[in-house]
Amino acid sequence: MAKKEMKEMSFMEHLEELRWLLVRSTIAVLIGAIATFFISDFIFENIIFGPTNPNFITYRLFCELSNYVGFQESICVTELPFVIQNTDMEGQVTILIWTCITAGFIFAFPYILWLLWSFISPALYEKERKNAKYFIFVASILFFLGVLFGYYIIVPMSVNFFATFTVSSIIKNEFNVDSYIGMIKTSVIACGLFFELPIIIYFLSKLGLVTPQFLRKYRKYGIVIILFVAAIVTPPDVVSQVIVSIPMLLIYEVSIFISAFVVKRSLKADEQSS
Repeated sequence: MAKKEMKEMSFMEHLEELRWLLVRSTIAVLIGAIATFFISDFIFENIIFGPTNPNFITYRLFCELSNYVGFQESICVTELPFVIQNTDMEGQVTILIWTCITAGFIFAFPYILWLLWSFISPALYEKERKNAKYFIFVASILFFLGVLFGYYIIVPMSVNFFATFTVSSIIKNEFNVDSYIGMIKTSVIACGLFFELPIIIYFLSKLGLVTPQFLRKYRKYGIVIILFVAAIVTPPDVVSQVIVSIPMLLIYEVSIFISAFVVKRSLKADEQSS
């Protein structure tokens, strides 16, 4: 199976292609940001500040689960004693702009993936190029699943912990809106990108840079890194870290399976061609 015949591109031509990829990606994000602006009221009231409501769906689900296992007093959220404030004159304008840009990136992610695929596809085999739609679909689904995981799991647990944590009854929790929204953006984007790990492993395995043996050999280090990441992005309690670590560990194991599948198929193709 031959690769696509194409003229040899110089280093500067590759840079030019990369430049246009970045330009088109930026335009797509800006279009998504403009579209977000027109529904910004809904996004702020129902999405951004949704986790500040004790009746948020995650709190209710955790409460029902805790009732089932008998820990209702420690997990049910009945009050979130904090206020969100703005201390900068231009703060709310800046928040609106960067929130729209972040949402624009999330909305434009499938298109950015398509641009990235178009950039690397000339180096792939014809059959692999035909699988572009599957790559974009799977990678997009994984990214959006990561975003949802960050929003519905990590963000509520973080809000609940920091809202109720206090070193003294004298101190009142009054969070700056920049800090609050920054926590949300970091959580959803970081989780969305982490859920792309199987896709990254797929391409690294195709290039021969990663093998299933390597991933299995260093699994214990991977587990330590995952637990470390979970400790950073979640409140410092065991329950939260376990809830976040489990899907991350599953993603790592799926990545091993994907790497083994890619390597096995490559070896089979080499045997058939020899």
